[in-house]
Amino acid sequence: MRLPSMSQPFLLAPIAECPAGPPGVQVRLAVLGARGVGKSAMIVRFLTKRFIGDYEPNTGNLYSRLVHLEGDHVALQIQDTPGCIQVQEDCVQVLDSLSRCVKWAEGFLLVYSITDYSSYQSVLPLYQHIRKVHPDARTPVIIVGNKADLLHARQVEAKEGLQLANELGSLFLEISTSDDSQGVCNVFQYLCKEVSKLQHTSSTDRRRMSIIPRPKSPNMQDLKRRFKQALSSKVK
Repeated sequence: MRLPSMSQPFLLAPIAECPAGPPGVQVRLAVLGARGVGKSAMIVRFLTKRFIGDYEPNTGNLYSRLVHLEGDHVALQIQDTPGCIQVQEDCVQVLDSLSRCVKWAEGFLLVYSITDYSSYQSVLPLYQHIRKVHPDARTPVIIVGNKADLLHARQVEAKEGLQLANELGSLFLEISTSDDSQGVCNVFQYLCKEVSKLQHTSSTDRRRMSIIPRPKSPNMQDLKRRFKQALSSKVK
């Protein structure tokens, strides 16, 4: 398998300030994948419930929205990324360009199209780059096979996506952005929950570290008493 690269340089859109929301309830997600896999359509479908089939090539749009997640208000930011990844020889340039986005995000969707095998091949090097930037294996990554409604044009079998996800220790889902709004919502909501759980675990660990009691100093009276006892025994 050859690794992906990009045909032209690109810049991600500036990361905007998150809208006002409850302190600590902020989630940053990134959607990565090759050109034409439906990344922008997935994000818009999740945020608006509408499906738009055609998009102008973007330079890295950032979507900010307050959403409800199990009764809580969550300040959600989703970074779309340019679809200029192609399966070519050199992958260094595209991965370096994505590093800023990868460092910023807390959870990731790696999207390929079941009708484009080369987009499936882009998933592994992107995953490897995420783990290079986020060595903690708890950082959630979901692999998504999109365009599941186009079965007549399938190039990637579901078992291939599942096998790759199992090897990488990730969740795998096949969805149809055009036909299944709920499936798209489930993907984003699940990723939000995983990021929220990780945030809670990290904050709990920090609190535990801060309340670990300092070791008590030796009781000087007890030390004097023991010293006198030792001297008395030597005299005898």
